Amino acid sequence: MTIAAVRVHRFTDPETLQIERIAAPAPDRGSAIVRVEVASVNPVDWKTAEGKYAPVGEDKLPIVLGRDLAGTITEIGRDLEGWSVGDQVCAFIDQERGAQAEQVLVTAGELVRIPGGVSTEVAGALPLAAMTAWQGLFDRGGLRDGQRVLIHGGAGGVGHLAVQFARWKNCTVFATASGDDLDFVRALGADTAIDYETERFEEIATDLDLVFDTQGGETQKRSFATLKRGGILVSTLEPDEAAAAAHEVRTVPRWHATPDPVALGHVLDLVADGTVRVEIARRFRLDEVEAAHRFARTDHPRGKVILTTG
Repeated sequence: MTIAAVRVHRFTDPETLQIERIAAPAPDRGSAIVRVEVASVNPVDWKTAEGKYAPVGEDKLPIVLGRDLAGTITEIGRDLEGWSVGDQVCAFIDQERGAQAEQVLVTAGELVRIPGGVSTEVAGALPLAAMTAWQGLFDRGGLRDGQRVLIHGGAGGVGHLAVQFARWKNCTVFATASGDDLDFVRALGADTAIDYETERFEEIATDLDLVFDTQGGETQKRSFATLKRGGILVSTLEPDEAAAAAHEVRTVPRWHATPDPVALGHVLDLVADGTVRVEIARRFRLDEVEAAHRFARTDHPRGKVILTTG
């Protein structure tokens, strides 16, 4: 049996991606086969396709793209307890397998049950972005109740969740966004929404405990001045250690989000009770993957872009 999947054989322009037929996965010990209904499109996908994601070199090719998904368990491997065929689940999976496919093998340590009231679309859009925001703010940044935080890209896939997580912690939240997205970011809970095209965020957001940076470059350099002495900049890109030292602030080494089913389950509960919302920018079919990547890369979408297999 074969399935459709988005597979990269050589590093290339991600907008030339193709669907191909590959062997269907078989359940292994402590794992399940999930029929994918929704897979997310994330920046790591096109970086991987271009050969710009360091953990994936040419020796790892061919590779199926995609790190997060939602769907239905169709087969159970041996020694997998607590799960049944028909369970609705989502997962943030290992790089080796890939979620942009009709079926995916998911291990026990990745499976998360979708709670009632949360749609498959929302659950499939959530895992990687949610864990990037959660781990960046709390695990890496140590964000605590009542602190002052600046979140760059507050309307993006990761940023719009980070704004809400910080609000949930009763923080004073500053967020940068384009002019068209300022009202959206305020509605998510930002106390101050800053137009990065017309305003200097370092003149507005000051005396901060934490900056959450997904932009790097000049934006990161300017961010150090917003932090109080001893504050911390958490970036998904390599931090400028010299600039941090000059401002007497802290950074964390470059990191990548990792699967954490406990934390993801907690986020899903926050979605289920209405504390957190997940914005879906646009939906594409799996066979529209080229258009999905083009939109995600060039249109600066508000929230997440997803692929559906139905």
